[in-house]
Amino acid sequence: MESVHQDIQRIVVKFGTGILTKGIGELDTNRIFHFCDQIAALRKMGIEVLVVSSGSIGLGMGQLKLNKRPTELATSQACAAIGQSILMNIWRDGLARHDLTVAQVLLTHDAVRGRARHLNARDMIETLLSRGVIPIINENDSVSVKEIEFGDNDTLSALVTSFTKSDQLFIVSTAPGLIDMQGSGKIIPVVEKITQKISDMAGGTDSPTAVGGMESKISAARLATRSGAGVFITTGRRENGLLDWFINKESPVPGTQFLPSGTQIDSHKRWLAFFESPSGTIQVDAGARKAMENQGSSLLAIGIIAIKGNFKKKAVINVADTKGEIFARGVTQFGSRQLKAIQGMDSKEIKSKFPKCSSPEVLHRDALVIL
Repeated sequence: MESVHQDIQRIVVKFGTGILTKGIGELDTNRIFHFCDQIAALRKMGIEVLVVSSGSIGLGMGQLKLNKRPTELATSQACAAIGQSILMNIWRDGLARHDLTVAQVLLTHDAVRGRARHLNARDMIETLLSRGVIPIINENDSVSVKEIEFGDNDTLSALVTSFTKSDQLFIVSTAPGLIDMQGSGKIIPVVEKITQKISDMAGGTDSPTAVGGMESKISAARLATRSGAGVFITTGRRENGLLDWFINKESPVPGTQFLPSGTQIDSHKRWLAFFESPSGTIQVDAGARKAMENQGSSLLAIGIIAIKGNFKKKAVINVADTKGEIFARGVTQFGSRQLKAIQGMDSKEIKSKFPKCSSPEVLHRDALVIL
């Protein structure tokens, strides 16, 4: 089989709970095995495949005879602990039929937050791929708490796409794509840029076992496309849909393709933008925002109008405009106490008051990313 997308060498495929199950706690084994057949065919075409698989909490709910997703943290964690082994066994059995080995990779946001841990996770997955192993990735829901969770597997899949430098993210669920509900009522085939109009088309989910919905999928698409990957949202109900996307020239697979952003960011700035958890926020005036966004300028103290949170020098912090909208993130050269002392000062004033200050730049442009 010859791919019509010769430039794609590595993909991430995220499977939603709804497409992997027949109901609460019951896996659709035949469908999962069919996905495994397609993954095996893609591997024979020389395409590396990473799988982000939802379903562990839903499976655990079935074992505990729960009718809707638990809100209590300990119960949710218990469901994940029960369901994860069931989920992995099915993926292992399905891919073993093609002599493919799987590896379970459970992540929390904390595991990829720090730069060193981020690189360790990336290197481990690179090692698996180099040995022909299929990583089956999920959030480590059995230990995740609010402070270290990704929130949904759409977000997780986009982060995995980013730090593994994958070429394409497929989000496979019950949704056929992004539907223009306020207009034609049809699937939007291509999105060149995620505008507010596109974001407004999204909604949440009514599923008793899932989180996110189209809103989280568009958010994931925004993240992945900024990393240089394309994103395709499609239904998993079409037979051979994943494989057809690569080889079928005559009958395009229904769904929505988000094109990679023309303003891609390098690996260090991707880490700043998507992986590190900010320690605080500084609010800046309109002039500072304009200079940072349009001229690629560093942030100087004179543009700061407010400081929120307690943080130290070298911490990652958010930058918000006068309306509170976060538009940038970077590594600060000053702690919050120091910033409050120099807030609104120009460079000469800072040098006069603090002679030992080596630089008046609060966020240097090399350690700053526009979101």
